Amino acid sequence: MNAHKEPLGQAMQSNLDIIKKKLGNSPDLVIKTMKGWQGWDGVLVYIDGLTDSQSIHHIIVDFLVSVRQPGPGVQLANEEERLVYMMDSVLALGEVSRVRDFEALMNRILSGEAALLLEDCRSALTISAEGWKERGVSEPNSQVVVRGPMEAFTENIRTNTALIRRKIKDPQLWYVGRQIGTVTQTNVAVMYLNNIADQAIVDEVLRKLDEIDIDGILESGYIEEFIQEEKYSPFPTVYNTERPDAVAAALLEGRVAILVDGTPFVLLVPALFVQFFQSSEDYYQRSDISTLLRLLRYVSFLITMLAPSVYIAITTFHQEMLPTGLLINLAAQREGVPFPAFIEALLMEITFEILREAGVRMPKTVGQAVSIVGTLVIGQAAVDAGIVSAAMVIIVSITAISSFVIPASNMSISVRMLRFGLMGLAASFGLLGILLGIILLVLHLNTLSSFGIPYMQSFAPFYWENQKDTLFRFSWKKMIKRPRATGKRNLIRQKPAPDTKK
Repeated sequence: MNAHKEPLGQAMQSNLDIIKKKLGNSPDLVIKTMKGWQGWDGVLVYIDGLTDSQSIHHIIVDFLVSVRQPGPGVQLANEEERLVYMMDSVLALGEVSRVRDFEALMNRILSGEAALLLEDCRSALTISAEGWKERGVSEPNSQVVVRGPMEAFTENIRTNTALIRRKIKDPQLWYVGRQIGTVTQTNVAVMYLNNIADQAIVDEVLRKLDEIDIDGILESGYIEEFIQEEKYSPFPTVYNTERPDAVAAALLEGRVAILVDGTPFVLLVPALFVQFFQSSEDYYQRSDISTLLRLLRYVSFLITMLAPSVYIAITTFHQEMLPTGLLINLAAQREGVPFPAFIEALLMEITFEILREAGVRMPKTVGQAVSIVGTLVIGQAAVDAGIVSAAMVIIVSITAISSFVIPASNMSISVRMLRFGLMGLAASFGLLGILLGIILLVLHLNTLSSFGIPYMQSFAPFYWENQKDTLFRFSWKKMIKRPRATGKRNLIRQKPAPDTKK
């Protein structure tokens, strides 16, 4: 950012010429010249498509009517009096601000505000009149629930902050704004509950945001890569969601939300390992149902990561572990297969990943059909051709289905990446290689942190209060305290019932 800011001049036409030059005489720059009381000249400048036409109409009418008749006793002898009169008595629509340099003026105009320039004034007035076309609030696409709110964030940061404030009507919900990107100047909002969030975490978030020096921010993924502590870990250390209820729940636990204009995905920090296996629906169902579903997700996580490698290890090195009937059946299936189990599994896994990616990128009307039909056809054809065994198709299928059970897509992708490494270890060293890989993964997980909070906080260090909302989900009557993982301020969130032990 330039240390020296070019100030506005006193001549209105000169200021207008500079604005035109900075925008390259762009045809979407709209300039409306107006003449008010005693020949007082003014010009309204805005970008067509970014500004609401109804608001512009009100501004013009107010200027032409009110400035012609300022009322008896009103003296407008100098610049300051004119600006004060305009801000207090004429422009009553929206938020009116005063800017004195071209950098701030251009930023306001390109953000959808209208600018009013006056003759013989070294300042301009910007009026909040944003009115661009935007997508309305709709159902979430990536984090679907059976029971719970059916609304998702949009690409408008103001709509997103309003959705959060509608759920948390507390003056302690604080908002800190930033503009990041020397070219895009993207609006970024940091929201947190001041009486619950750890101030050290908030300060760290703001410090990392202030250190970002890039020309453009187009999505929250840009911010995520800049603020995450571990650059080369397959596990995500920043949580993202498009659900306002998930963000509100995280704020109530002391987390910090980062909203980026132009994307419906909001970042939440600090993020812990267990958070990626929790769904908003867990807190809307009964505790016993939520516990069953949560345990099912952890089982699916293990199946997704270990099923192909365990099959490779057993069929290659440890056939004695299988019952005799099953071993004979598998041997008969693999009799005509020309490849070892590892190559067989690798071919099927890569094929399924290609089909899954194709299904995502193709149009919605045909993408799902192509992925399902392609999987069935290719799998059956591969078995009939003797390239893979029927058992391998079953293993790859249950592995793929289990990956969809994990609520967070970025954690699911991480497990899919690790699966190939474990398959290689299983093909080289059998079950011993899988055990070695698991030990390395556990050690790696225990070295990770998210904004100073250990990634495996809910398990190590161990806090009994945290276990009420990790593998299991206790009833709300027993979750009296907030998790200690995200801070130690204001831990009590409800009064204990008379018959409930702390």
